Amino acid sequence: MPAPKIAIVCDFLTTMGGAENVVLAMHEAFPSAPIYTAIYNKDKVPAFREIDVRTSSLQKIPAKLRAFYKLFPTLAVKAMRKLDLSEFDIILTSSYLHGHQVTKSRPNQVIINYCHTPPRYYWSHYDLYRKDPGYGKLNPIISALMPVMVPRQRKLDLQAAAQVDVFIANSTETQARIKKYYNRTSTVIHPPVDTRRFTPARTRDDYYVSLGRQLPNKRVDLAVTACTKLGVPLKVFGNGPLHDKLVAMAGPTIEFYTDRFGDASDSAVEDALNHAKGFVFPSDEDFGIVAVEALAAGAPVIAYDKSGTRDIVQDGVNGVMFDQQTTNKVAEAIKRSEAITFLPSKLQRHAKRFEKTMFITKIQKVVGDHIR
Repeated sequence: MPAPKIAIVCDFLTTMGGAENVVLAMHEAFPSAPIYTAIYNKDKVPAFREIDVRTSSLQKIPAKLRAFYKLFPTLAVKAMRKLDLSEFDIILTSSYLHGHQVTKSRPNQVIINYCHTPPRYYWSHYDLYRKDPGYGKLNPIISALMPVMVPRQRKLDLQAAAQVDVFIANSTETQARIKKYYNRTSTVIHPPVDTRRFTPARTRDDYYVSLGRQLPNKRVDLAVTACTKLGVPLKVFGNGPLHDKLVAMAGPTIEFYTDRFGDASDSAVEDALNHAKGFVFPSDEDFGIVAVEALAAGAPVIAYDKSGTRDIVQDGVNGVMFDQQTTNKVAEAIKRSEAITFLPSKLQRHAKRFEKTMFITKIQKVVGDHIR
């Protein structure tokens, strides 16, 4: 009897982030599985160059238009549903938007969906994105279109969820959303984190770090304004639509690093976290891989007490939590963290429960159970 064939499907491969690292770990678990995605930009995700990546019909859109791929949600759904996956027995999807919008070609195929979150634009964070969709000058147009477009997208999303045989949630927060919006149960498997790339310094420097895409929901502004208010050094790594606004509100103790292949490269971020006094994390996250990375580097996490972060940070043990997304609350949490002695080696041990090997073992077991 031939071995069951497995395919991996994901939303996009256009920039490196936590979701893309999940896909890489899935491929490490199942190295013979090809990866299907809506749009692939090999220059932006060099880690995938040696892997068999197959794209949807959206890849045929002219390159300049592909840069605006997130403006075509219905087209992306149609493209994913047209993927020919008939040769595969197990379809393992990684989705935060439309990766699960695949179609079975026969009843005995199994769709296993690793859900980063039901699409935030349509469900949990609709009101937030309606106020500020994060498209800069296009915000008024997108905001006006959302009430027209989103009901249709919700319907398509529910249709796709109904096709899924097994849901895996990346956090207890996502597990609750899957139950709320899809009325489905799920198993929690936390995302893989490469904790071994960090070497915590025993003696810490006097600066804090903020890291991530500079979008409205990431609330990097709170890290900037709180550290400006306290007059403490903050190194801000990342870029995005809000970058100029963040620079304008920053005081003299704030430094920005924006070049993904230069001053904000992986090695630069690793070095900064390895010596940081703490990591400021004001975002409401589905999980929060960067918070785990900070712990692996020996930096306590000053975090918003909500959602997936609660799976990672314990107040007073490996960080400090604040209950409101305001400058004053973040500043108070930073001051409280300075009164606590955090041992870098202990923080690193807290991060090891999210190691990539754990993820691979668990995902292989879920797939293996359904192969048998």
